Amino acid sequence: MHRRDFIKQSSMASAATLLPVTGFSLDKKPKFKMGLQLFTIRDAMKANPLGSLKKAKAMGYQDLEIYGFDPENIGYYGYKAKEFKLILDDLNLTTSSGHYDFSSYFDKPDEELKKYLDACIEGAHMLNKPYITWPWLAPEFRTIENYKVLSEKLNWMAEQVNSAGFGFAYHNHDFEFTDHNGQIGYDIILKETNPELVKLQMDMYWVMHSSKKTPQELIADQPGRYVMWHIKDMDKVTRDYTELGNGSINYAEMLSQIDTDALQYYYIEQGSNFALDSMKSIADSAEFFKKNLRQYL
Repeated sequence: MHRRDFIKQSSMASAATLLPVTGFSLDKKPKFKMGLQLFTIRDAMKANPLGSLKKAKAMGYQDLEIYGFDPENIGYYGYKAKEFKLILDDLNLTTSSGHYDFSSYFDKPDEELKKYLDACIEGAHMLNKPYITWPWLAPEFRTIENYKVLSEKLNWMAEQVNSAGFGFAYHNHDFEFTDHNGQIGYDIILKETNPELVKLQMDMYWVMHSSKKTPQELIADQPGRYVMWHIKDMDKVTRDYTELGNGSINYAEMLSQIDTDALQYYYIEQGSNFALDSMKSIADSAEFFKKNLRQYL
């Protein structure tokens, strides 16, 4: 055995003795790319999108969920979609989902929503992005009757998106779990949307914050539907967002037990409440995730 090979193998053996007994080894590669929802660093992306992406890449992020689509120019972050795709390719980054401003079309004629959705699909084609996601419902629309209207829209939109070769998903916040005289908006969405067409993106923070069910229970109730997750932590006192590892959500326990059969992508996110600034927060969260949680994904 060559000396350098002996040193390499000896070092690996020594490192293995320091690993927790979780079934994870140095030889085990993560199943999923480490993802980042770019809304977390929206201030940095506005000021310097290219530099921010380079820094995120250096932190270990490999896959992105985007936001902020320009339907008139079919663009993102000041770049046309084709230009943005070249930037991602140069950095060896991928984008697997995007959040789009569908809520602004909720009370407009379906023809306008369809036109906007066509533009979203065109942008997704240029980025080779697998999923288009409905991320938000404005406060003025959050009634039980409107959750039924929303479900109808999600169904036909999913047909249009699926026909174009992409997946379609709905992202939850807290308001879907609000009790309306015994009725829950999220229950309506789950019941009245087609599970084969309308997939789900679980925001684990908001489930832990506001749902009576745990992420594990929701996933068990809807097998095959939760294809994407948002992973972010909850401040122990204020219950606001915080950097991974600083909060109250025991992700090590959750991720070691949760069903990942349907999971395709996950994204680390922090909407606000940064300890210093957004870039430092995604660096801290990445470090904690790689050290403590990535072994489960």
